Amino acid sequence: MKQNNVTRRLSEQLREKLGYILLFEIADPRLELVTLTGVEVTQDRSYARIFVSCDGERYDEVLETLASAKGRVRSLLARSLDWRIVPELDFRIDTSTDEAQRIAAALENVPPTIGVEKDEDGYPVEVSQAIDAAGAGEAAELSDDAAVADAPVAHEDGGDLDG
Repeated sequence: MKQNNVTRRLSEQLREKLGYILLFEIADPRLELVTLTGVEVTQDRSYARIFVSCDGERYDEVLETLASAKGRVRSLLARSLDWRIVPELDFRIDTSTDEAQRIAAALENVPPTIGVEKDEDGYPVEVSQAIDAAGAGEAAELSDDAAVADAPVAHEDGGDLDG
């Protein structure tokens, strides 16, 4: 639904009234630990989408309970709101908290390579330092190998192969 300042203010007002009604006036134990996470109201106030959050195992039960209490909630809203029209209520489950928990669990399973310090090119610093330290020794070996390669090679019979 398109939201502007007026509909946001109306949504907030409706959320406060619904929260009070669900907490204090609807005495249903199946609605324990249900949280109103958001309310969207149309500009003409005829329709309201209400997002609720609860345990993942209780989605169907909570939606059925809210659907059966919808008429009672609307009549209580009519008394508490100063609106000319009482909106039609559409209760929906907000799964964003479940997504947040799933993402948090995924972030806890961080691969060990993520924690390794990296240089500006993205290579591990420890490995590049080890290469730098070993590189000095390897460079000396390479220079020895190059000196050997530059020396004339003698054949078994005593003659040079180079010349």
